[in-house]
Amino acid sequence: MRETIAALGRLDGLCTLAGGYAGAGPLEASPADEWDAMLRINLRTTYTLCRAVLPHLLKTGGAIVTVGSRVVEAGGAGAAAYAVSKAGVHALTRALAAENRDRGVRVNAVVPGVIDTAANRAAMPKADAARWAAPADIAQVVLFLLSESSVPVSGALVPVYGRS
Repeated sequence: MRETIAALGRLDGLCTLAGGYAGAGPLEASPADEWDAMLRINLRTTYTLCRAVLPHLLKTGGAIVTVGSRVVEAGGAGAAAYAVSKAGVHALTRALAAENRDRGVRVNAVVPGVIDTAANRAAMPKADAARWAAPADIAQVVLFLLSESSVPVSGALVPVYGRS
């Protein structure tokens, strides 16, 4: 964060885009290292980034946008470690929004469904990818949540599920 601020002069917002997916099947088939990896990649990375940026945003104001998942709402059958890690991101988002509501920092999450990526198309070749969320559509919601237009919004988990 120090290097970024030194290069840019200031920091107005953060989007925590790092993440990963693993689903080994039912819980009893899910190896412990999958749990550790999902918590580290999805939740710990989000926590670490938010913790690093907050001191700077508390000085200038701004916004944080995290990335959750629709899987949390759908139950996550076969991917419990992933679902739990993203549920943690949802809870962290709400906690940070509550902590910073009166301190000039907004915290919200985008909550995508299946994202239209080459990897997802390869993993689900028979699925209707036309209904999936396009990365550009998700980016537009992130940009809104980082912008001054979203000043009244904090603590929201914004669904970006794709086209119906």
